[in-house]
Amino acid sequence: MPHYKGYRRKTRKLLTLENKRGLSYLLNDFKNGDKVVIKIDPSQPKGMPHRRFQGRVGKVIEVRKRSLVVEVQVGDKKKILYTRLDHVLPFKGESLNENDKK
Repeated sequence: MPHYKGYRRKTRKLLTLENKRGLSYLLNDFKNGDKVVIKIDPSQPKGMPHRRFQGRVGKVIEVRKRSLVVEVQVGDKKKILYTRLDHVLPFKGESLNENDKK
């Protein structure tokens, strides 16, 4: 069998929904500077970020009509994601950076 390198490769467990959700997650209002969690919704392939960003916390840089521009720290680099609202949740935890606590 050939070695496939698709976008959703090795995501059987990663992209499974635990429970069904309604439409209330689309009603969240995001502003610039908000912290968000990347949680991929596998039923919506449009605007889906890569699987390496699943569960990462990022900062909203820009709010668009149907999508967000999110900056995510991956190692020493900062990556910019263009993702739709389906794949993003508001961050409800303590800040990970010491600078943000002040």
